[in-house]
Amino acid sequence: MSSLTGKGVLITGGGSGIGLAAARLFLQEGARVAITGRDAAKLRRAAEELKGGDRLMHYPADVSNPGQVQKLVQEATKGLGRIDVLVNNAGLNIKERAFRQLTVESWKTLVGANLEGAFYCINAVLPQMLARKEGLIININSISGKRAGPLGGAAYSAAKFGMRGLAMGLAAEEKDNGIRVANIYPGEVDTPILENRPTPLSEEHRKTILQPEDVAAAILFVASLPARVAIPELVITPSKATYV
Repeated sequence: MSSLTGKGVLITGGGSGIGLAAARLFLQEGARVAITGRDAAKLRRAAEELKGGDRLMHYPADVSNPGQVQKLVQEATKGLGRIDVLVNNAGLNIKERAFRQLTVESWKTLVGANLEGAFYCINAVLPQMLARKEGLIININSISGKRAGPLGGAAYSAAKFGMRGLAMGLAAEEKDNGIRVANIYPGEVDTPILENRPTPLSEEHRKTILQPEDVAAAILFVASLPARVAIPELVITPSKATYV
């Protein structure tokens, strides 16, 4: 396994859930970490919880806003020194997710947060990776990016399928330039996104699904592999789930 000591890692959606858990693991492995999210107060609380010292930075930004993403990457690069690993983890869903409930605005919100945000981040980070001929992009997709259904909703699934296509296309284009792209597809995870489920989950059900640290461990595994190894796709589900 490759050492992550001194590596620069940018994690979107880093204020809670999977992003926060991943930041914790990267810090434990000696990496320099920048977390970002829309809620500045949540980011400050996350930073206080992580206790990363001068190896941890936090920058509020909305990844669906390309101007904010460009500024974010500039600041994160300055703070980290370089961005070796980009973890595209930011995403959201809404309660009114059935197709009949979608509006033009809610469609734009879901595609902006779950697909366009990943593109904007990759677009801003890729040039420095290409200049070094080395870089790792880890996209936290969803099982909804493998199979569409009512659970995720039509727009969320469409965005996640798009994220898959974006990542696979990029990987094919830039594999000879040292760029690796990994797509991780978690099943149900006990994170704040569940608060927007149309039907709330019981505490008993939450105990049976993935926890943020489970997915974070998968992220760390991918990031720890040597540059000669690529993990194009990794599906991770609760052990009691049926994946077909």
